[in-house]
Amino acid sequence: MKSYLYFLLVFLVACAESGGSKPSSSSTSAEPPKSAKPAQSTQAAATPAKRDKLENSPLVWKPTTSLASLGAIDLTGLDNVKLQVPKVADSRENPTLLGENKEKATPRIITTSDDVPAFVTEHMKQIISAAGLNVVDSGGTHVLKAELKQFYVDETDTYKGDVRLLVTLTNSSGTSVWTGVTGGSATRFGRSYRAENYYETLSDSLIEATSNLLKNPSFHDALTKQ
Repeated sequence: MKSYLYFLLVFLVACAESGGSKPSSSSTSAEPPKSAKPAQSTQAAATPAKRDKLENSPLVWKPTTSLASLGAIDLTGLDNVKLQVPKVADSRENPTLLGENKEKATPRIITTSDDVPAFVTEHMKQIISAAGLNVVDSGGTHVLKAELKQFYVDETDTYKGDVRLLVTLTNSSGTSVWTGVTGGSATRFGRSYRAENYYETLSDSLIEATSNLLKNPSFHDALTKQ
């Protein structure tokens, strides 16, 4: 009996040990280690290069003066004038050149591929209209034909603009009633070789050239005659 109890006890102990044991809970897989170095971009950040050349710059109207600031324009007897302004002709030696910076041994230039005569024509018409004259596209009592001789800025210590036009005024039948030259200039200080300073100087010079034409007594008299 004792032997039987002994074997029964051994059997129960063995069953308890085999049923109670658990497999290891450690994971069989592990996350890959993270790289200590940050990922590098395959493309370098784009850094705009400093522009030191003003070739093929757009033409921009950027006046700093007003027509009114240049003095009154006499419109006496011009109420019935209808002025046509066809596209300005261009007789400049270099049609693309707008100006030069001469602060260094080798001058730096500003050029444009835009239509300078169209630009000048558009703004002359705007200035004349702002002065109080009636500007028309057709059926005019007079036609103002202009030839661009100079449209240029010389930059040294300052920006110096020079705009000059040869103007011929005809009546409705095409007969020339007045011919003359008008010009305008502007001078300003500014940071070296900056497009906006060229734009301002050219715009102000054109305003003065047009104002001087309208204030010319002989031109005024020619407009009063049909």
